[in-house]
Amino acid sequence: MAVPKRRVSHTRAAKRRTHYKLTLPMPVKDADGTWRMPHHMNMTTGEYKKTKA
Repeated sequence: MAVPKRRVSHTRAAKRRTHYKLTLPMPVKDADGTWRMPHHMNMTTGEYKKTKA
């Protein structure tokens, strides 16, 4: 079984963990002034990419 021979330092462990990030939702504002998530339908007007769904 693979076991590390030496202890991993706090700095090295933190460097490895920098890639685990949370991405916050970035809503976009439509022409009618409502906010929606990108690549989602506008629930108030029912439009998606400026066409009626």
